[in-house]
Amino acid sequence: STITTLEHTPTMSCISSTVMVLAPAASLNSNKQSRAGPARAAHAFSKSRQSAVFAPRAVAKVGRTSVVTRALFGFGKKKEEPAKEEKKAEPKAVEETKPLGVFKLEYSVANDSKKRTAKKWKEPVVVAVSGAAGQISNHLLFKIASGEVYGQDQPIALRLLGSERSKEALEGVAMELEDSLFPLLREVNIGIDPREVFANADWALLIGAKPRGPGMERADLLEMNGAIFVEQGKALNDVAKPTCVVCVVGNPCNTNALIAMENAPKLNRKNFHALTRLDENRAKCQLALKAGVFYETVSNVTIWGNHSTTQVPDFVNAKIDGKPAADVINDQQWLETEFTPAIQTRGGLLIKKWGRSSAASTAVSIADAVKALVTPTKQGDWFSSAVCTDGNPYGIEEGIIFSMPLRSTGDGSYEIVEGLEINAWLKERIQTSQDELTKEAACVSHLTGKMGGSCELKGAEADTMLPGEM
Repeated sequence: STITTLEHTPTMSCISSTVMVLAPAASLNSNKQSRAGPARAAHAFSKSRQSAVFAPRAVAKVGRTSVVTRALFGFGKKKEEPAKEEKKAEPKAVEETKPLGVFKLEYSVANDSKKRTAKKWKEPVVVAVSGAAGQISNHLLFKIASGEVYGQDQPIALRLLGSERSKEALEGVAMELEDSLFPLLREVNIGIDPREVFANADWALLIGAKPRGPGMERADLLEMNGAIFVEQGKALNDVAKPTCVVCVVGNPCNTNALIAMENAPKLNRKNFHALTRLDENRAKCQLALKAGVFYETVSNVTIWGNHSTTQVPDFVNAKIDGKPAADVINDQQWLETEFTPAIQTRGGLLIKKWGRSSAASTAVSIADAVKALVTPTKQGDWFSSAVCTDGNPYGIEEGIIFSMPLRSTGDGSYEIVEGLEINAWLKERIQTSQDELTKEAACVSHLTGKMGGSCELKGAEADTMLPGEM
């Protein structure tokens, strides 16, 4: 069919300079024939708006088809001579002199608005994150960049560590951070060399680790991930600030933290942590549900030992609304036979239900663990983190990374809380977790400079890890 267009003189700036009316050619001779959908709609629009839009009355021309009409409806092409496809100019490629999404803003209070300057922002803190292209980091990085973790007056320089395989995904992460316009985010840099990424780091959040494959012995997992944390520990030793605080998340996190610590002698041994805050959060939730209260009323919860199924969630010293949790709940059997194993196996159950290990809740717990160190601990309360046992007040074997109750003044340091009640029930289970960690340490003694250890973690009876967890 022939397409009709109307030419007009525009009188309204908000309307395009060319308005198309589409109708079958036959409609020029007879108004009785019906019009097709788009043509009818366009004609109705033009007819109702002619007095406002067109001056003078539009003149019909036959045989023309506008570019826009062809693009929208595909009309107007001669069947015998198909129009050649016009080659569209390709968008100019971004010059990749550096990876996409990588940027740096030199921080100077003088460059900020008066409103921001009045806030007295601190000097930027350099936060290095390994496994930065993974699911946990995908939740965590935006919390850090928003100011939720280190504070609303703390500018952030992010250094993201990935692998050869995750390089492009890492660029995507950096681009999303860039596009989010976080005022506190002053730098994003990515790389696959820990010596570059960890340079001058104030914090190192080591999330990346290889998961255990089907049929893999726990000793093999320790060996495989141990090599990663030897390299990262040495890199931290060589290029990070001596005051750098290290939090290991990748499993088996307690022993991975031990390996990194022993390979970074220039860093303070007290500054190495393994994440058990997720276990603490899980314990608080279950105690609150059982007591019928909101979780914020639950305090003084300790996770003792290893981040494995030998961990000990401490209900003996926990409090609900300032009262002993055991008294509030008044169900000792539930606490010992249901609550404790529920926390120990929560990660494995989540994998069964969810089909993958925890990511969002892990990210939240990492944020909580950092906030616990950069915010003064509430009077009378404490938090859990696995730290070096050197000089601990509970008689736990020294030289391992073991979760204990801590308190902080908010400067990144901590002290171990003394004087908690360790009854016979707790003591037996704490000993079991300690035994497991000393065996793990023996398995990786060749990676920590302590030769001569023998690995006893062979067989199903020694397998207490949460399969696939983180």
